Amino acid sequence: MPGNKAVVYKEPGRVEVESTDYPGFVLKDGPGVNPANVGRECHHGVIVKCVATNICGSDQHMVRGRTTAPPGLVLGHEITGEVVETGRDVEFVKVGDLVSVPFNIACGRCRNCKEGKTGICLNVNPDRPGSAYGYVDMGGWVGGQAQYVLVPYADWNVLVFPDRDRALEKIRDLTMLSDIFPTGFHGCVTAGVTVGSTVYVAGAGPVGLAAAAGAQLLGAAVVIVGDLNPERLAQARSFGCETADISQGEPRDQIEQILGVPEVDCAVDAVGFEARGHGGDAATERPATVLNTVMDVTAAGGAVGIPGLYVTGDPGAADEAAQQGSLSIRIGLGWAKSLSFATGQCPVMRYHRRLMQAILHEKVHIADAVNATPIPLEEAPRGYREFDAGAARKYVLDPHGMIPAA
Repeated sequence: MPGNKAVVYKEPGRVEVESTDYPGFVLKDGPGVNPANVGRECHHGVIVKCVATNICGSDQHMVRGRTTAPPGLVLGHEITGEVVETGRDVEFVKVGDLVSVPFNIACGRCRNCKEGKTGICLNVNPDRPGSAYGYVDMGGWVGGQAQYVLVPYADWNVLVFPDRDRALEKIRDLTMLSDIFPTGFHGCVTAGVTVGSTVYVAGAGPVGLAAAAGAQLLGAAVVIVGDLNPERLAQARSFGCETADISQGEPRDQIEQILGVPEVDCAVDAVGFEARGHGGDAATERPATVLNTVMDVTAAGGAVGIPGLYVTGDPGAADEAAQQGSLSIRIGLGWAKSLSFATGQCPVMRYHRRLMQAILHEKVHIADAVNATPIPLEEAPRGYREFDAGAARKYVLDPHGMIPAA
C-alpha cells in the first residue's frame, strides 16, 4: 500500500504538508470528523490518485482563522484524479478512469439529490444538509489536497472524462470543473445572465473570474468585474471584461461611466463575508458591503447570484452580530426593487458535464481566465501565502507531477 501526504491546517495563517493515512473504505475518527460518521462504511466509494487539486478561496477563510475549523484538518475540495481502487459496491466507475470530483458530497438517494439539489444532500452530514471534502462543519470527510483521497458514492458523484489522453492535455481547464467553474457559472445562471445581458461581478478572485467567463459563455454583452486588487483587475481585462476599481469609489459610478446608466441587468457576489468597503473605506472590512452594492446596482426586477461564501460562525468578525453571520443588509431595498436572490453551495452536477463539453470543444478557456498555476504539493504553503496576499492566480496542486506544461 502506498503512503499518503496531505495539506493540513495547523493554526491561523499556517498550513503544512504532512504524512497522513492512506484512505480506506471505512471512515476513521480525526479532526473535524462528526462522531456520527466514525465507522461509516463506504464500499460505494473509490480511492482517487489526485492528479490536480486546487487551493480555493473558501480554504483561505479557514486558514485565516475565520471559521471554527480545528487544527489538523486535511484541506481540499477541488479534486481531479485517477481511480486506483474501487469499493465492492461500485458498478460503473473503473480503475484507470480519469475523473472530476464535485466538491459537494452527495448520496444520490435522498429527496434533495433526486431533485438535483446535490449541494444540500440529506445523508452525508449529520449536522446539516450539504457536505464537502476537507471543510469545517461539513461532516468531516477527509480533504483532497493530498496524494490520495476517498470519494464516496462514486457511481453517482464522479464525472468520468471520455478520453483519458485528451483529458490530460486539458487538465488545467478540466480541474476547474470540481468547483469554481460550475460555482461561477451557477452564480450567473441564478442571476439570469443571458444573451445581451449587462453583468456586474463583485470580486476578481478565481470564482469571480470564473463567473465572468461563465457570463461570456452565456452570451453577456458586457461583463464588469469589480475589485480593489490591480493585478486581479488586469487578469479580468485579459479576457475581455470591463473593470471597476472599488478602491477608487462606488461601483455604481464606474458602471455608469462604462454603460451610460448606473445599473446592470444582473449581478454576482463572488466575494462573500470577508468583503471590504469602497473608496476611502476599502481597507476596512465591511461584510455586508457587496450584498448591499449588488442590490443597489441591479435593475428593478433583476436577480442576484450569491456564490460568495457566508458563514454562521465567524470568530474573526469585528462585531458580535457578524460573528453569528448576522449582517446589516438592506433587504428593504431588494424587496422594493423586486429582486431575486440565490444563495448556497453550487450543485456542481447540474453543470459539470456540459461545461466539460465546452472545454473539450474549445468554447471556453477557463484555465487562462483564472490564470491556473500548477505547483508541487510540497509548495502548498507558499501557494496559500501568495494567494492570501492577492496573487492573481489559481494555484493548482500537482501531487504526482502529472500536469503538462501550459
